[in-house]
Amino acid sequence: MRTFRLVGIATVVLAQASAASVFEADARRGAELFGSEMCLRCHSINGQGGHVGPDLGQRRDRDYTPALLASLMWNHAPAMWKAAGADKLQLPPLSDAQAADLFAYFYSVRYFEKPGDAGRGKRLFHAKHCEECHGVSGGGPGKPVNTWESLSDPIMLLTRIWNHTSQMRTAFAEKKITWPNLTGQEMTDLLVYLQNLPQAPHVATEFSLSAPDAGKALFASKGCVDCHNGKLALEGRLAHSTLTSVAAAMWDHAPQMLQMPPALNENEMRSIVSYVWATQFFAGQGDAGHGKRLFAQKNCAGCHNDASSGAPSLAHGKDAYSPVTMVAALWKHGPRMLERMEQKKLEWPRFSSGEMSDLVAYMNTL
Repeated sequence: MRTFRLVGIATVVLAQASAASVFEADARRGAELFGSEMCLRCHSINGQGGHVGPDLGQRRDRDYTPALLASLMWNHAPAMWKAAGADKLQLPPLSDAQAADLFAYFYSVRYFEKPGDAGRGKRLFHAKHCEECHGVSGGGPGKPVNTWESLSDPIMLLTRIWNHTSQMRTAFAEKKITWPNLTGQEMTDLLVYLQNLPQAPHVATEFSLSAPDAGKALFASKGCVDCHNGKLALEGRLAHSTLTSVAAAMWDHAPQMLQMPPALNENEMRSIVSYVWATQFFAGQGDAGHGKRLFAQKNCAGCHNDASSGAPSLAHGKDAYSPVTMVAALWKHGPRMLERMEQKKLEWPRFSSGEMSDLVAYMNTL
């Protein structure tokens, strides 16, 4: 199985739910933090690191979202702090920007992507007529797979799919082949198969996104907003979509477009994806009403609604909450919070990924 190592640039912009606060995050810094904050003592990435906790680079059959990551870290924190105390380790605090760097790093090592199966991908490569144009090592009219550097960069892959739509439509028409649709899982299986071929380019995985402001302007100037408005608007629809599932949706959408799409260079695609996708994926969606009930049930209100308790105010002002900021808050205030809860004989609150999303949604109403 081919592993992915981070060598090149991997920058992610994490935009919070209300778009009032934007973090520019760099996966290189996140990789350094993962080591310097002693995460590697217990966790590994693709086999490199400790083996007490799970390998965060390995795919498992689970819905890996930023909210799930935040809930797992939250639930695990008391045991981690006690283990660190027993080893006389002082865990450093984590700022919002550093937490964003960690989330960027996890995305760069594909933590949030769904599991795939290379065997299914190989069968799909034949069944979906891919090999009729794109040979593994050549032999077709299309670019051979062994030259696809886009396999190491999801944004580059999106750009290639988008810009080759007209050529592929022509090729399918000439061969009298119906445009083959792909589900997100099928796209994942195809990529796992292609990325692990011996002939595939073994280049460093790169992943970068830019600030969403430029993407918003491009979304309008390139004509995307002319169709994607009203019932077809993308707002609120991509919070749980990985970039691989976005690629599958773009592929399936191609034959439905009445006109050939305007070409996009990689920087333009990064800007648009940052605006349309990243601002939703890293913020998530939740039910504020359920979050309010959780806030009371999990004993959060007992301290945070009591000015005399010494707990910090949760009024967010212009800066919205997200799973990213929840992890930063956990590192900053968690040990003291655990101490106060033990004094009051209160149980440490634990959250599922859905509950974490709901809690964040509620806190953004404060």
